[in-house]
Formats: sequence, C-alpha cells, structure tokens
Amino acid sequence: MSGIKGPAIFLAQFSNANPPFNSLESISLWAKSLGYKGIQIPAWDKRLIDIDKAASSISYCEEIRGLCGGIEITELASHLFGQLIAVHPAYDEIFDAFTEPSLRNHPKNRQTWAFEKMKAVIKASANLGLKVVPTFSGALLWHLIYPWPQRPAGIVEEGFKALASLWEPVLNTASDYGIDLAYEIHPGEDLHDGMTFERFYKATGQHKSVKILYDPSHFVLQYLDYIGFIPIYGEFIKAFHVKDAELRLSGKSGVYGGYQNWKERSGRFRSLGDGDIDFKKVFSSLTEVGYSSWAVLEWECFLKDAEQGAREGAQFIASHLIETRKESFDDYAAMTTNEKRNRRILGLE
Repeated sequence: MSGIKGPAIFLAQFSNANPPFNSLESISLWAKSLGYKGIQIPAWDKRLIDIDKAASSISYCEEIRGLCGGIEITELASHLFGQLIAVHPAYDEIFDAFTEPSLRNHPKNRQTWAFEKMKAVIKASANLGLKVVPTFSGALLWHLIYPWPQRPAGIVEEGFKALASLWEPVLNTASDYGIDLAYEIHPGEDLHDGMTFERFYKATGQHKSVKILYDPSHFVLQYLDYIGFIPIYGEFIKAFHVKDAELRLSGKSGVYGGYQNWKERSGRFRSLGDGDIDFKKVFSSLTEVGYSSWAVLEWECFLKDAEQGAREGAQFIASHLIETRKESFDDYAAMTTNEKRNRRILGLE
C-alpha cells in the first residue's frame, strides 16, 4: 500500500483581492508557511491562473510551477465549469453568475463555453503533468430528488442518458490526454451518492475516465455512510477533499434544512476536528483501498475564521497521514513453508 500525500489546500475559499491571497506566488508562499506541501488551484480564478493560456503553452505552465515556490500543484479544480455542462432551466439565472457577463441569459452559449473551459482544464492539467481533474457533474434531475409527485416512468434513466451524452466529448478528451475526471459526490449534483454515480457510470458505457472526488462532509449532511462508501468505490476514488461537518437533527429541522442559512441548519460544515467525522477511520480506509494521491483541505465553516481553519488544518491533516508498513507486524514469528509439517499440523499425517 502507498501512503496518502499531504497536507494540501484548496485555494478557492481563500483567494481574494487582498494580499497575500491575490496572486499565485503570494498565496503559495502563505500556504507553504503554514506547512502545506500542495495546492489545488481553482481553474476559474484568473488571479491565480489563465486556464486558456495554460492549455496551449507548456512554457506558461513551467512559469506557473515556478510561481508556486516549491509547493506542488495537486490538481486544477473545474467545479464551476463542470456545473454549467448540465443546468436545469430552474437554475439558469442563479448559475449565470459562474460565467462571463456576455454569456448570461444565453444558456446554450454558456454551455458551449463550459465545454471549452473543461477541455482547457484537461489540456492544462496534462501540460502540468497532472492526472486528475476534480469537477461537478451538473444536474438535470435534482428537482426530482424526492419521489413526490410521482416521477414519470423512465425519466431518471432518460436524465442520466442525457447527462452522459453531454459529458461524452469532455470524457473522450480526458481519455485522450490520460486524465481522470473526479466527480465530487455532492448534493445539488446528479452525482450525489453511490447509486447516482453508478447510474452515470453505466450511462457513459463505463467510461474509463469517470472517477470520484471523495468528500465525507457531503455524506454526513445526507446521513450517508461515509466509511462504508470507501471499500465499495475505492477503485474510483482519485481525489480527496478533507472537510468536516456535523448533523444535529431536531424536532424542527432535518437533512433538508428548512431553507435556513448555514448557522441554523441541522447539517453544517465545520473546520477540521470541530465536526462529527472520524478522520482516523477515513484515512485508514482510504489507505487500505490503495488511495495514494493528495489529502486536500477544503475549508468551509460557519463559525471559525478562514485563516485559523487553514492554520489548524495543515497540522490536522499531517497528523492523520499514515506511513504504510513495509512488512507485517508479526513477521518476526514467521515460519518457512514446509508441506509435510503443514500436513502434520492439520492432523493429516
């Protein structure tokens, strides 16, 4: 077994207009000063990377690596682009915020733009020597999540068939460049649990580039077994967001949240160590199934300051990394193979 790499940090929640968070060079130095060894870059953040230039220029990618000051780039995250591959009309206006102003109120043009951006992220990742692109699936069926009113027969199958068709050209591009797309299992996406992942995987013809980004916080908020998921889908898990959460069911509110804000909801994201997730079991289970890529902090907490969360997160992840064994703990008592002795022990001679 190989060990998990880390700690790393997803920069999306930290990048802003103020130094040191407003350039790749300065935010990398900040992350490195906290003890992080890797950064996951949001591909949509133009302060950190020009994704189109990175897709077409290896020299620019070398420049990008140089700006990181020795800290590794773990992945280029493409969630906001992936989200726009499949948008139900009910969400058009809300998700327009993820695209260029000139494309707003033009869903088809926005979708075409998202296709091109996803392909750019794939090409840029290949230029940077990366193997995985984390993303969202988007959603055509989320408004049908609850079976009332009764869903028309066949509509779920049709929805996943359409979703797979939308993603097919992107998946084929990923395959051409030797890249896996790690779909984050996430409420609001059509891929939000194991069953929906299986539906999508089947609809794509078991496409070899269909993989998983595992984030246990989204399992807690759905009352889904985040440990049991790992041995079932371990071969597909190619990216890992380390994020904590808690679920406080009450007589007033459950997993749907009652349209409340994050502070009042039953399910809330927390800084690492402040929630309900047993990360010792998470890291052990991931290591056991052979996950050997990065453990990436995704900080989202309704209570704690972001910089405190980042500072504590580096230490938290580092303390959970497992140096995998090179030999069995009981090798000192090992006995050599001897067929006759084995038969005697079994009472056969």
